[in-house]
Amino acid sequence: MTAPVAIVGGGLAGLTAARILRTAGVPFALFEAAATLGGLASSHRDADGFGDDVGAHFVTNRLAAAIGASAQCYRIPRYGESVWLRDRSVAYPFGLIGTPRYAASAALTIAARAVRRTPVRSAADWFSARYGNAIASEIALPLIEAWSGLPAGRLAPSVGEQMPGSIARSLALKAAGSLLDRAIASGYCGSLPESPHVFHVYPYDGVATFCRRLAEGLEDAVRYETPVQQILTENDRVVGIRAGDREIEASAVINTAPIGILASLVRGTKALECYRRFRYRPMVFVNLRLRGRKLLPDVVVWTPLPGSPIFRLTEGPLAMPTLAPEGKTTITVDIGAQVGDAYWTMSDERLADVALEHIAPLVPDARKRFLGVRTVRTPIAYPVLDIDYEADRRALESGLPVDGLYTVGRNGEFRHILMEDVYWRTRRRMQAVIARYRDGQVHEGNVSRQPGNGDDDFSQVPPGGGLTAGSWECSHRRFGTG
Repeated sequence: MTAPVAIVGGGLAGLTAARILRTAGVPFALFEAAATLGGLASSHRDADGFGDDVGAHFVTNRLAAAIGASAQCYRIPRYGESVWLRDRSVAYPFGLIGTPRYAASAALTIAARAVRRTPVRSAADWFSARYGNAIASEIALPLIEAWSGLPAGRLAPSVGEQMPGSIARSLALKAAGSLLDRAIASGYCGSLPESPHVFHVYPYDGVATFCRRLAEGLEDAVRYETPVQQILTENDRVVGIRAGDREIEASAVINTAPIGILASLVRGTKALECYRRFRYRPMVFVNLRLRGRKLLPDVVVWTPLPGSPIFRLTEGPLAMPTLAPEGKTTITVDIGAQVGDAYWTMSDERLADVALEHIAPLVPDARKRFLGVRTVRTPIAYPVLDIDYEADRRALESGLPVDGLYTVGRNGEFRHILMEDVYWRTRRRMQAVIARYRDGQVHEGNVSRQPGNGDDDFSQVPPGGGLTAGSWECSHRRFGTG
């Protein structure tokens, strides 16, 4: 009898994998180090009625429908982004395009590239070639340097390649959203086409709703507070795992942990050693509780200041009113950091002071409005796409060099992807796992298709159904939120 599949981690990617395998009748066990499921897709609500998610999540009606959670979501009333330039807010993308200096710089760059194409070796080259020197130097490069913690000249061009597509399409979707009175999603999913019919929604009880929905009926297959200690291989093929201080046979392993951690877990091969170099940007998220609402000009405001680690402000309740009590709001201030540095070790009170000072040009009376603060520090927030290991990162896109070992999710794939892409890409990768289990052959090389090619019929998999997890003994705990 073929051994069950082991899933490492119970966040959105791990639960999506579990749901697809259950539907296909493939036995598995999901190992979660924490006492609850959700991972980065967890939600928190305090006694005063303020809510937030672990990380900012914007989701769509298409994702809600696929998971079976449409009835638990509401259509968000608005979504917009702008850039704070010195003393004014400029809307993205219309405002930037309409700024004569930026438009002229972009036009000159396009004309120069038509005559002579220069090599694009870094993110700095990519943004300059795509948007012109003015937008690149004043906006794009300060933002990606704060986001990554590296000079733009050391970042791979793929930083830009993972951003939303053409400006023309973004403009068209923005215009369609105004006509249809909906917040159309643009740049939030690369796996399926963008459309005026795909728009932002939000669950009444936070994004943890999606994980709870995926987890329904899977309790028999979840082992809580059981971190995977090792992934065992022989001849570059998965044979099992070590968890809870015992070895367990596995026909395949689905990883959702950061790729560098995966490399440290694998035993019996050195094929993953190159991934130990991959780094993630730690972040400090300062959630300011304030009186009033509509304090920022848009839901998201980018603040490109050379040398500053603060690069983004988000007033979530503008788009998702349930995140704050009536008449109050939250502004989240994103600070790029390193574990142990001054921002990381700073007290919550001092972080609130720094954040209030930063938003003062946009909200002059922020200190009078201030009610309190909740900070979140995460050592693994965004993949840092360093040129030094870009070749290895691109090779990772075709799969891992160990038979029966699959890696999914934002951290597992080392890609800057959001919730909807995590969901669809994980579903697609599970087709290889299902094929492997059913006929005992390795199909990873046959299904490593690029996202968005339409090879899979995503409409045929229901949110529930399937078989039980087989012979592995699993504990049963309540799915919780923070």
